[in-house]
Amino acid sequence: MLTPERDQLAENITKWIDQYGGNRSALLPTLQEIQKRHGRVTEYAMQVVADKLSIHPVEVYGVITFYAFLDTKYKGRFIIRLCRTISCDMAGKSRVARQLENDLGIKFGESTADGRFTLEWANCLGLCDHGPALLVNSQVFTHVTPEKVHDIIESCRKAFGAHTLQKEEVHIA
Repeated sequence: MLTPERDQLAENITKWIDQYGGNRSALLPTLQEIQKRHGRVTEYAMQVVADKLSIHPVEVYGVITFYAFLDTKYKGRFIIRLCRTISCDMAGKSRVARQLENDLGIKFGESTADGRFTLEWANCLGLCDHGPALLVNSQVFTHVTPEKVHDIIESCRKAFGAHTLQKEEVHIA
């Protein structure tokens, strides 16, 4: 049985697939739209995408599990991804990671109970000469120190309370 929410999701998926070309090349951008607007890609959404693109649902699931920016479970409003390459490691990544875990009270791979933050590792942010580097949603932070972690988290908390800022808008003074 379809609910109004599922009906709307199916309509949106059809619109996004058409917008992105109506063929298999629409798969990734459509999944990104679903993730962005719904916070995750549900089994139902995977099935609709598979049906609309005439592909097997396992192919859709394979794409979701391959890309770190797609997920089947909810993530926090602020997704913090810390680069874990050797160059960031040599620049002090371990201290930054410990500070993030201490300040947020969670480990990497977890989200805070209030749904504000998720901590994840990033395999490479391409900023090897600016490490340690991290992303908060789509905002890049370089030369991060344990001391800067507090300011970054506080800016996120302020942005969360402001409600006028979008998910990607985190500014550090």
